[in-house]
Amino acid sequence: MISVIQRVTHAGVVVDDAPIGRIERGLLALVAVEKNDTEQEADRLAERLLGYRLFADREGRMNLNVKEIDGGVLLVPQFTLAANTKKGARPSFAPAAPSEQGRQLFERLVRTIKKQYPRVACGRFGANMQVSLTNDGPVTFILRTARADSTR
Repeated sequence: MISVIQRVTHAGVVVDDAPIGRIERGLLALVAVEKNDTEQEADRLAERLLGYRLFADREGRMNLNVKEIDGGVLLVPQFTLAANTKKGARPSFAPAAPSEQGRQLFERLVRTIKKQYPRVACGRFGANMQVSLTNDGPVTFILRTARADSTR
């Protein structure tokens, strides 16, 4: 699984002109599922998202995770992150998981995080979403749960 995570002062998701998820200070995670991903990758990504230290402590160092600052977590499915962009001017989505596998693993990720932390909002799998955010820093990282694919 792949996730682009951003430290935000606020973020939200809208579907069909209706807000469906919003957080204030916290972590926005755009999430893609790849073909070979399993429940183990979803569980590992949940662990990494909740434990990743990207918030400043009193000395200004990134030593705190989202739980330690009592921040929000906004999870947004984004299959385009799994695209192969090495050649040409059009991405190949061959590395992305089939829709049903992607849905199941994204939903497992959401359930796993919600069991451990209550301040979670989500985008909608398969929907056309408008995501808004204010990146704080800016601070942005790419997390992967498995070794890098050689086709990237």
